[in-house]
Amino acid sequence: MNTSTQSKTKHSKLSLTAIVKRGIAISIGALLMAVGLEIFLVPNQVIDGGITGISIMLSHLTGLKLGIVLFVLNLPFVYIGYKQIGKTFAVSTIFGIFLLSIFTVVLHPVPAFTDDILLATFFGGMVLGLGIGLVIRYGGALDGTEILAILINKKVPFSVGEIVMFFNLFILSAAGFVFSWDRAMYSILAYVVASKSIDAVVQGMEQSKSAWIISDEYQEIGDAINARLGRGVTYFHGEGAYSGDTKKVVFCIITRLEEAKLKSLVDELDPAAFLAVADITEVRGGRFKKKDIH
Repeated sequence: MNTSTQSKTKHSKLSLTAIVKRGIAISIGALLMAVGLEIFLVPNQVIDGGITGISIMLSHLTGLKLGIVLFVLNLPFVYIGYKQIGKTFAVSTIFGIFLLSIFTVVLHPVPAFTDDILLATFFGGMVLGLGIGLVIRYGGALDGTEILAILINKKVPFSVGEIVMFFNLFILSAAGFVFSWDRAMYSILAYVVASKSIDAVVQGMEQSKSAWIISDEYQEIGDAINARLGRGVTYFHGEGAYSGDTKKVVFCIITRLEEAKLKSLVDELDPAAFLAVADITEVRGGRFKKKDIH
């Protein structure tokens, strides 16, 4: 491999700004997770899935501090993460888990924010999920279950998500034996709420959408999107596989609030146009900023 090829395949080092930004994000994420655990879930004997759930139950049974159990149980998975995903991920993860352990120890004496089990489950799951999602979004992890699932996924015909769900089925069910069956059901609810919060943070809150439009009136539609929605458009050359006809394809990115207006606009200019709209996880770069419309 020549020097040019090696330079392209090597991972570039993070800038100081990127490192500081990542460090702050992971710190906030670890703090949010600790708050969700120590101020909402743990005092009400509700657990989360994964290694965190196992740690809560072991802490309850042995009397050890939750922070210590979390740190010890997650360490082997940090090593696996280093081997499977990379050094930056492992460093980010061990930094997050270390902070999580400290924050849980510090927050342990703080009384529960509420003793209403339903409120504690919902808000605990939400805050916990926001913290985990923030850490994942910035390249780390606070729970080793997903890392283990990635390793097992290479040897079994199941997806990472299915493996994690399988683990959590047993972990959350175990809460029924350690605490009580109503607490196990509340734990499942907390897990669902946390999962939705994680998705919201990792996938983004803006919920952007991509739109693909095939029409003979492509120029009018493109101009209208630009003028009436304030969005830029890109034209692609397309060819029908069956007819062989060449067509222009209009592509643009919009927000979910603009979807109805786009559909109305296309229907007005060409009712026979082909329109496909899809969700987009994240948009970066380019000229996605909305222009003023009049």
